Amino acid sequence: MNKSELIDAIAASANLTKADAGRALDAVTAAITDALKAGDSVTLVGFGTFGVKERAARTGRNPKTNEKIEIAARKVPDFKAGKGLKDAIA
Repeated sequence: MNKSELIDAIAASANLTKADAGRALDAVTAAITDALKAGDSVTLVGFGTFGVKERAARTGRNPKTNEKIEIAARKVPDFKAGKGLKDAIA
């Protein structure tokens, strides 16, 4: 499912126009992004938790030249599925 298909599904299930559903989806993703930038986590009970993980610096290698390279530490987004989502999929 891509973004436009998700907007169509939201519009149909919430009885909204596609424009309103698109703005709602954009607002949700912006709010989650802003919270993660601020170092907070976002928990949607039954669905899951969005958070930020620290990835440590490490040594990698360029597969083309086999040369060792240093990969810097960084923060990456993380999602942990909740029980409701896990049960719905199983």
